[in-house]
Amino acid sequence: MTDFTGRTILVTGAAGGIGGETVRQLVAAGADVLASGRTAESLEAIVAETGCRALPFDLESEESIRAAIEGVDLSGVVNCGGWGGEIATPMDTDIDVFDRVMRINARGSLLVTKYAAREMIRVGRGGAIVNVSSQASLVALEGHISYGSSKAALDNITRVSALELGGHGIRVNSVNPTVVMTPMSAWYWGRPEIEGPFLAAMPLHRWATEAEIAAPIVFLLSDGASMISGVSLPIDGGYTAR
Repeated sequence: MTDFTGRTILVTGAAGGIGGETVRQLVAAGADVLASGRTAESLEAIVAETGCRALPFDLESEESIRAAIEGVDLSGVVNCGGWGGEIATPMDTDIDVFDRVMRINARGSLLVTKYAAREMIRVGRGGAIVNVSSQASLVALEGHISYGSSKAALDNITRVSALELGGHGIRVNSVNPTVVMTPMSAWYWGRPEIEGPFLAAMPLHRWATEAEIAAPIVFLLSDGASMISGVSLPIDGGYTAR
């Protein structure tokens, strides 16, 4: 396993499934993990389980993000915090929901990158940022006009940030997962009329696990990925290869 001893890595969305598993794998690899969520209460379980440190802030507030990150010595960032919004077509989407999805998923991740990159440049040892995007940014998925748009924006934030930060030795990549079947996602993806055709079209014919998403994130943060930057990596069982 990659050794992250002596490296401080910020993980947003740490109270969620993928974020929490990423925290577990990073702590197991020796990282000093700063786990972020909207509230300290939401982080109590992952802090108690792993010994990571809580750093709560609100992804919708630039001031909250700046105040939390400013002055922190960072080696890496995982932008995993996000919101799914709604399942809607372009004709019936709630534009207020669209705006909030963009504000959290794209704007929030950009603001974390903005302030974290400043600290990584100050520390002067380079590092890596991994943005948790989605297969919904790579292919059109019915009902995903808001979520897919926000993740497509995040992929562009990844590419431009990789270009701008490379001179400082900071790599920036995205991972683009398929669905992890949790109780939160089952209300939609678990419907037989949705699940059946989707898995039939996926070469591996199964949903991903949280560990299968977290492991590539950890790899992209590691020295083993030291020449990889600006990439959007599908973790989707081959779905976007169709």
